[in-house]
Amino acid sequence: MNVLIIEDEARSARHLERMLKKYDPSIHILAQLPSVRESVTWLSQNPSPDLILMDIHLEDGLAFTIFEQIHLTTPIIFTTAYDEYMIKAFKVNSIDYLLKPVDEEELVNALTKLKTLRSVATSPDLTQLLQVVQQFRESPYKERFMISIGTKIRSIETRDIAYFYSEEKATFLMTKDSQFLPLEYSLDQLAGILSPSQFFRANRQFLVARSAIQTIHTYSAGKLKLDLQPTTRQEVFVSLSRLSDFKDWLGR
Repeated sequence: MNVLIIEDEARSARHLERMLKKYDPSIHILAQLPSVRESVTWLSQNPSPDLILMDIHLEDGLAFTIFEQIHLTTPIIFTTAYDEYMIKAFKVNSIDYLLKPVDEEELVNALTKLKTLRSVATSPDLTQLLQVVQQFRESPYKERFMISIGTKIRSIETRDIAYFYSEEKATFLMTKDSQFLPLEYSLDQLAGILSPSQFFRANRQFLVARSAIQTIHTYSAGKLKLDLQPTTRQEVFVSLSRLSDFKDWLGR
């Protein structure tokens, strides 16, 4: 298998290569590229590899700009220290998304998944393989949050959360059974990793679950106020700029 590594940290690139070789000594590393520019140039001038391991933060920008400059059908395993790009990664050719430091067992699982998908595809055509990937892919949306409280770590499932809100530059979540907990995400980040069918960004301060909405009050000029359960300390209005999207969301 011919593998291309796109990674701007030389140490991380070497670590990936060692794990790949341990998994299969016959794997051939075609190149290790640290930037968007070099990756686009290499991919434009060489045959497609069998697999790309791609970091998201590169020397000269985000790896997603590679896809804006060149058409890629190669399966990709993303490796990154940030989980807020997971949704965007799964919209391209990703078969897995591994957080740094990359665990050897997780990499082996991703490579095994690729091998299984290749065996399922009835032809070597990469386009068909990626269609199979879509069928086997797990939901890219976040299903639980691990929250540190002092020396303890709590696991909160997303389905048990009523809403998220920001206050004084901090973010909090409220569970359906009225547990109030701090969270190390911004609302912008949360909007990118939560299922849009279940959560809606009502305004700059609130991201609400559909199940938490108890009553909707209509005011003049189409203004909407939401009563949430558990109740909130402040009134929650849907921003005027989001009214149309909110109504569409409710009707889905």
